[in-house]
Amino acid sequence: MKYVTYLKYLGVASAVLYLSACGGNEEEQTESENDVQEESSGEENQNSGDAESTDDAEASEEAPLVTEEDIYNEESILALANKSNFLGEEYVPADMIPVNVPVVFDNPETNQLREPAANALMDLFAEAESEGYTLYARSGYRSYNTQVGLYNNYVANHGQEEADRFSAQPGSSEHQTGLAMDVTSESVNLELSEAFGETDEGTWVRENAHRFGFIIRYPDGYEDITGYMYEPWHLRYLGEEVASDVYESGLTYEEYIKESGIEINEE
Repeated sequence: MKYVTYLKYLGVASAVLYLSACGGNEEEQTESENDVQEESSGEENQNSGDAESTDDAEASEEAPLVTEEDIYNEESILALANKSNFLGEEYVPADMIPVNVPVVFDNPETNQLREPAANALMDLFAEAESEGYTLYARSGYRSYNTQVGLYNNYVANHGQEEADRFSAQPGSSEHQTGLAMDVTSESVNLELSEAFGETDEGTWVRENAHRFGFIIRYPDGYEDITGYMYEPWHLRYLGEEVASDVYESGLTYEEYIKESGIEINEE
């Protein structure tokens, strides 16, 4: 009797082993399949998350560096000042400091810029000097009232049509932003001359200004777009990122703003 019982025991054990070898019962098998499905679903969700992150990153990379709020905000370093976009008569930048660079005139008003632009100009001048090019600052910030006097004088001497080619009407001058500086060199007798663009100093400025956050605001051949004749001496601070992007695009600032999808006022 003990031997028969033992055989029965072996039969039950074998059956259990057989079932185990075949994958267990249906409940265990279903749980296993669910686990696989959950892992697969988790991988899909992770891949979906990765795709969404990539899309977000690409969208971020494609986002314009200039916004409409920037160009119509007087306090923004990206503010647009031209013949169709005027600054307020009372606007005076709050963060101006003297520029610690060689200057042409001993004029406290014009020898200053907004702090980020002033610091960047000092770095630009220092880099130019280290490479053998000596630059001079001739005219930086100009108040609304100062521009009134300059513009009226040019109109009286040249007529309004000609004056408008090289002098801004009060309120439309970039100099009032505190972000523009006219630079020159001894090679053009410290004057503001188109010839500056062909000098060694002018060439260096044109090729390197963007590295310090500046652009040549009124390039040659774009008077119909910028509203002003060629001024290789007129530097406008936009910050390194935007200035480099404008430089690499080969566009004027007006064109660059339009390429960013912003409608701007035009004459």
